[in-house]
Amino acid sequence: MAGVASKTLFNKPKVELHCHLDGAIRLKTILHFAKKRKIQIPTENEGELRSLVTCNRPSSLTEVLSKFSYYMPVIAGDREAIQQIAYELVEDKAKEGVVYLEARYSPHYLANCNVHPIPWGQTEGDISPDEVVNLVNQGFRRGQCDFGIKVRSILCCIRHMQAWSPEIVELCKKYRNDGVVGIDLAGDELMDTESYPGHVQAYEMAVKCGIHRTVHAGEVGPPKVVREAVDILKAERIGHGYVTIKDPALYKEILQKRIHIEACPLSSVLTGACDPDYTKHPVVTFMKDEANFSINTDDPLIFNSTIHTDYNIAAEHMNFTELEFRTMNLNAASSSFLCSREKKELLNQLYTAYGMTQNVC
Repeated sequence: MAGVASKTLFNKPKVELHCHLDGAIRLKTILHFAKKRKIQIPTENEGELRSLVTCNRPSSLTEVLSKFSYYMPVIAGDREAIQQIAYELVEDKAKEGVVYLEARYSPHYLANCNVHPIPWGQTEGDISPDEVVNLVNQGFRRGQCDFGIKVRSILCCIRHMQAWSPEIVELCKKYRNDGVVGIDLAGDELMDTESYPGHVQAYEMAVKCGIHRTVHAGEVGPPKVVREAVDILKAERIGHGYVTIKDPALYKEILQKRIHIEACPLSSVLTGACDPDYTKHPVVTFMKDEANFSINTDDPLIFNSTIHTDYNIAAEHMNFTELEFRTMNLNAASSSFLCSREKKELLNQLYTAYGMTQNVC
């Protein structure tokens, strides 16, 4: 199974649209704050911690999500830790050649560590979701200044916590000119969207306020979850979306409307969402059909990966050429949640780096 790859077969600037901040934390940072905050975790050894929090073979999404409980109580509720993980993510992505990143997270999870219970004790935090967003923004701003890439945030609603969703919309509105570019819905896809009106109302308000929208759908749930995301939540992008190819009418609509699919190849196999044979992966179909999609890491800590890992999978097992990588990244830039001016700047940056003559005016 693929692990961390230090080099990629595509060494040009890249755009990443689907990466979870809380799934992209350095092991050293977890150990540092566990010691500083005097929080007991199962091990103080980096290698042993890696074996606990990473997934190296196909399992299930439930098992993958359980990995977060080992370390999130160390980070959640701590101002310094939250700002530091944001800063370090910018540095890590800059080293991977990513020039634009949209990182997503749940402000409530990072604010309240008690939503990540651990069997060896609880910790306390006194910060609000609003302050979490401000802290992440500070970390991202420092990172952008130091490492020369552009980073924006997407704030996550959680399917089984619909009471949080109205506040997520308000935070998106408050920080829309200060680093936050969109809203997401993550969590158990088997929960019927229409049975949780809080999410529907939140997305209706997002549409009304001009807030960009993406939804986790079609990873392990049925095609109808993607249909709900498109028809009810008015999603502009779909996180994962692999099952769309099982519903010809839905897939045709996704293609025709150019709805962007945020694919994560390694993640999809390790969560059990897709066949371990990458040559049969839905991304191969997306590529052949010239779909609007991108390749992303999802949770690089959990999957012990970098963007190079996923790109190398695409090159070695899915026959991606440099042309496909360039086209994919241009599609990602076009589907980003940046404002019109910044999107044009990003596209022109990529055209120049790729040696292409087209210019976006």
